[in-house]
Amino acid sequence: MKVVILCGGKGTRIPEETEFRPKPLVMIGDRPILWHIMRLYAHYGHTKFILCLGYKGEMITQYFSQPGAAGVDWKIIFADTGLECETGSRIARIKEHIGNDDQFFLTYGDGVADVDIHKLEQFHKSHGKTVTMTGVQPPSPFGVIESDGDRVTGFREKPPIQHWTNGGFFVCSRNVFDELSPDGSCIFEQGPLPVLASSGNLMMYKHDKFWHCVDTLKHMQGLNALYHRGIRPWMIWEA
Repeated sequence: MKVVILCGGKGTRIPEETEFRPKPLVMIGDRPILWHIMRLYAHYGHTKFILCLGYKGEMITQYFSQPGAAGVDWKIIFADTGLECETGSRIARIKEHIGNDDQFFLTYGDGVADVDIHKLEQFHKSHGKTVTMTGVQPPSPFGVIESDGDRVTGFREKPPIQHWTNGGFFVCSRNVFDELSPDGSCIFEQGPLPVLASSGNLMMYKHDKFWHCVDTLKHMQGLNALYHRGIRPWMIWEA
């Protein structure tokens, strides 16, 4: 299956980095986060990538055009989906590259996880709905108070959030294009996904292991700290 990766946003929440590079090229260790994401899919045998480019997209093309930057068997389509374009429209604009394929993977260019891609794919095929999204429970940004009535009994440092949130790592059937518009204004998360949910065509694959996004400088520093301490659960190809 082909892997579509959204790489075109401006990354306004991490301006310290995105003034100089697109967010997917933020470095985690000695490689961009985008490389880590692609390497996960390649580990499971999926090496055909469609990168939806926008802001500073030429830098992504230049990086992966360098000798040794991509895996030897990776086939990459660099699709310019426009500078001012929302996520759903970016997906709509690469429809021709999906061809006649019945399904494709979809994810964002700013988050890593140790998602079992085979199990995710199998789950999607088992239910026959239009889209599977991966649900995650990231740590709370704050510690919490444990109590018995009004009496404090202890503290817990940043426990997992109890509700599930969108962790990316989707599988889409090709009829998802029926819900998308290439006009630039279609926000995948605010239009198509709620519509699919209301019609019973959106399913969730629950991932309760490692997941880490890079939305802010603090997120980037935290992921790099793990990397340099040798704590790299998303790098399952090294296990």
